Amino acid sequence: MSAEIISGTQMRKEILAELEQEVVRMKEAHGKGPGLVTILVGENPASMSYVTLKIKTALSLGFHEVQDNQPDDISEEDLLALIEKYNKDPDIHGILVQLPLPRHINEDAVINAISPDKDVDGFHPVNLGKMVIGGDEVRYLPCTPAGIQEMIVRSGTETSGAEVVVVGRSNIVGKPISVMMGQKGPGANSTVTMVHTRTQDLAAHCKRADILIVAAGVPGLVKPEWIKPGATVIDVGVNRVGTNEETGKAILSGDVDYEEACKVAGKITPVPGGVGPMTITMLMKNTVKSAWWHLERK
Repeated sequence: MSAEIISGTQMRKEILAELEQEVVRMKEAHGKGPGLVTILVGENPASMSYVTLKIKTALSLGFHEVQDNQPDDISEEDLLALIEKYNKDPDIHGILVQLPLPRHINEDAVINAISPDKDVDGFHPVNLGKMVIGGDEVRYLPCTPAGIQEMIVRSGTETSGAEVVVVGRSNIVGKPISVMMGQKGPGANSTVTMVHTRTQDLAAHCKRADILIVAAGVPGLVKPEWIKPGATVIDVGVNRVGTNEETGKAILSGDVDYEEACKVAGKITPVPGGVGPMTITMLMKNTVKSAWWHLERK
């Protein structure tokens, strides 16, 4: 068996093309498109690179994009005041504060300061609570879990009644995707087990999975013999395991032994080029959703 590759890169192109058309319709209907502000504190190279990609993507879709760079010594009080300014700005529909923040700033306070109606990252406790309630209460799903669910659905994998095993219990991926896959509705209706590196007989749990989502942050954790033949495998891990001497770029590995897993799984995501490209894509989708909601309330 040779697994079908679920390409996040290809799905990203498809979804962004759909969003671009939505933005055109929005401008025709309301005279303006989605507004997104990205706030970057300091000059962390990884954060700067990530924010640059978000800005580029937003602009390519026709967003009104505001990049607000702040020095790393900005006070927490001033940062909260800046967020409140954008909370009140009618032209801004999504607020993103790039993490991590300098140590003197409380990240929870910053996340809580963002209006839940503009929290397109989906991290505000109000939006996380609505995610757990499910149904019509859901406003914005956290971007990486939303991307995972989108990949599962678009790959044609049946989720209703499926055994889903999630390896990892982080607040960013493991916990939310476990809740989302167990909800009523399309792309869900699954029976979910959440496990982790302290789980007894982890391999036995994984082998039961029709859909195996691995987000443990441990390179090569899941071996091919842990995978049910024909299962869909979503590898969320992005681990730096070395450096390419010729290019100087990092060598990345997922949490799954990819080459061997391809011989057992029915469908699988690669690393890189799998879940990674979907995170920013779902941020854009949340921003478009927010813009429709704000513009149609007027």
